[in-house]
Amino acid sequence: MENKYKYRVVAWWTSGRTGIAKSDSAPNAIHFTAPSQFGGLEGRWTPEDLLMNALASCFITTFHAIAGYSKFEYKDLEVEAEGIVSKTDSGYCFSEIVIRPNLKIASEESRQRAISLLHKAKELCLVSRALTTPQKFEIQVEISKDSLV
Repeated sequence: MENKYKYRVVAWWTSGRTGIAKSDSAPNAIHFTAPSQFGGLEGRWTPEDLLMNALASCFITTFHAIAGYSKFEYKDLEVEAEGIVSKTDSGYCFSEIVIRPNLKIASEESRQRAISLLHKAKELCLVSRALTTPQKFEIQVEISKDSLV
């Protein structure tokens, strides 16, 4: 098994108030926009929605892997991820993120083990851990004769 994996997404602004993002690992591109509070279109994913989706889906896939490895059976897992964006002196930022897993199990005897595995999933979720990872910023500026956006 390898020690490093690369995940790549390319996004660009298409026109008006929307953009497209494409992943090397998914066949379909997604349309995104700014939140409607900031002039974006209704009915499209926003970067904020996508971040909450990344948290919730990562938690679910992490829990599923841990449960399988631990031979822990469960009936269903639904995860709600909610982010609060607040204005600060330096601009808007996420001031709070809440992850709410709702796990359905077959018996009371499994409750403590379920709670322990949920905590382990929270500790190991790659997206949750990535929020504290330092970011590199590699700028590229090109001169183009085409019309500007």
